[in-house]
Amino acid sequence: MSLRIAVIADTHNSFPKKLLYHLTPADEIWHLGDVCDPSLLVVLERLRRPIRVVRGNNDDNPDWPLTLNLRRNGLRFHLEHIPPPHPPLNCDIVVHGHTHVPRDETLGGIHWLNPGCISRPSRGYGASFGWLHFCEEPKKYTWELMPL
Repeated sequence: MSLRIAVIADTHNSFPKKLLYHLTPADEIWHLGDVCDPSLLVVLERLRRPIRVVRGNNDDNPDWPLTLNLRRNGLRFHLEHIPPPHPPLNCDIVVHGHTHVPRDETLGGIHWLNPGCISRPSRGYGASFGWLHFCEEPKKYTWELMPL
């Protein structure tokens, strides 16, 4: 049994229809903010997958939290739109959006991930999202960046 989490960020009111096709195998979807138009989440909800969303600097929905702390496969994830200057305590992996640039690096023992963005790519990167793949072995995962 494996768990697949699709990680998206910075849709800014739109996403290509092919994104829904790519997200179909997801067991869960994490949106890292700058949804902007909440009706986009309604479209994602049609996939009937659990969706976790954090509020971005361009979102005004007070029901969305600024941060989420989740545990998956024995790992502690911190989700936030704008990357914090320092990782929160009790965190293994920080997952963020905002920069529109993919990120996969380890600093001070903390893994930092950014799936890039769905719309308005920046600095020569194209639109992209990410996959977190987990297997049965505790604390093991892979990160895969997917161009659109």
